[in-house]
Amino acid sequence: MFAAAMIALLATLALAIARAIAGPTVFDRVLAANSVGTVAMLLVAVIGFLTDRPEFLDLAIIYGLLNAVGTIAVLKFFRQGDLGDPGESDA
Repeated sequence: MFAAAMIALLATLALAIARAIAGPTVFDRVLAANSVGTVAMLLVAVIGFLTDRPEFLDLAIIYGLLNAVGTIAVLKFFRQGDLGDPGESDA
């Protein structure tokens, strides 16, 4: 059952990578990259279940959180041109 899930995730990963390459706008490419990260997280979880190593699930959760934060940062950078206000300068 897990092997079938792994094959389906690999097919989904191939489609997401194709969308990331052929996306018409930057936002489509970022969305595809986020999908690649999500599928990679699911693959890590499935591999952990296949090999009876439950600590892989912790790694998958951390990877998913980093993926979400990274996607938000990239979208903010593309929309505003920087990642934050450096603050007031004394000069």
